[in-house]
Amino acid sequence: MRITLDLSPVIHRKAGLATYARNLSEQLLQRDRANEYAAFYYGAGVAPLPPSLNALPMTSVPWGARRWRMTVAVQYFAGGSMERTIGKTDLFHATEHLLPPLRATRTVFTFHDAIYALFPEYHLPLNRLFLGSMMPRFLRRADAIIAVSECSKRDAMRLYNVPSEKITVIYEGVNPTLRPIDDLNRIADVRARYAKNQPFILCVSTIEPRKNISALVDALKLLRARGLSHRLLIAGRKGWLYQATFDHVRESGMERQVDFLDYVPDADLASLLSACDAFVFPSLYEGFGLPPLEAMTCGAPVVCTNTSSLPEVVGDAALLVNPRDVGEIADAIERVITDRALHDELRAKGIAQAKKFSWEYAAQETLSLYDSLKEKQ
Repeated sequence: MRITLDLSPVIHRKAGLATYARNLSEQLLQRDRANEYAAFYYGAGVAPLPPSLNALPMTSVPWGARRWRMTVAVQYFAGGSMERTIGKTDLFHATEHLLPPLRATRTVFTFHDAIYALFPEYHLPLNRLFLGSMMPRFLRRADAIIAVSECSKRDAMRLYNVPSEKITVIYEGVNPTLRPIDDLNRIADVRARYAKNQPFILCVSTIEPRKNISALVDALKLLRARGLSHRLLIAGRKGWLYQATFDHVRESGMERQVDFLDYVPDADLASLLSACDAFVFPSLYEGFGLPPLEAMTCGAPVVCTNTSSLPEVVGDAALLVNPRDVGEIADAIERVITDRALHDELRAKGIAQAKKFSWEYAAQETLSLYDSLKEKQ
């Protein structure tokens, strides 16, 4: 069977979507010797694929995101098919929220989240329009749907009446290169380069309103008023509607205590996660929520919100807080920093919890789903 993977998120470096598409694809290629794989992507003048995926046979269209989306939408409404665009294949896996209409090809669609529907104010207008119109069609058209959490599965069923039996929950994995760093020289190095040799709280997140970073900044302000000297480091690129977050930092008078690091290489990220006194993830909604698991992998004690998929992902290995309650966020951070027994307990529980999630297992379950569709042909 020839399987085509949509690697557009990797090409366009779409944060969590890119992490999903890349890691899952790499593991499928390593594990599966029975099937043949190919890749598809849209876009011109894009970044190259990593070496692990660059040898795949490629099909692409030199269109930007807007033209690609419009073409797909027109084909749906016109009753068309895009086999020629995708290339000859037996199965197409849509790894981001877009499934071209295909008639003779089996399809798998990964449903990551319903943020555009649940928090429309945090999405760009064109995104809301496209996903609001097309998502029901993608979900109906797909032969099988992967949900990255039970939360995402419930959202697909509730919002779009997708039958439960059509959806398979397959959790994401954790980057296998991340691990606790015990080398004191590496810890000292990242403290000096990123945190001005001061104690710090860390958040790994795209900068956009849904991530609720403004509430974390307000919690830090409370903590510093109580006498804690910690800085806040935020690792992650700009998403959309990010300016309000930067404005809030300035208006709250916290510019000197908050550092936006942009992208941090994995080697430094592992050291930062190992060195932080608390990892805090204040997001309002996550389809899966990988950063807290990555933090746990490196032994960081985690505070995260009690919403969406996060409780099912972190289990009892994190302190859960109301994302709308700045005081509750601050209190939880203070407990983690000042209570050494709690700090050590969360560290141990977090490392154990993170081991339950792997890209190897995700690939194994995905491959089983592919095989089940082959048997139905």
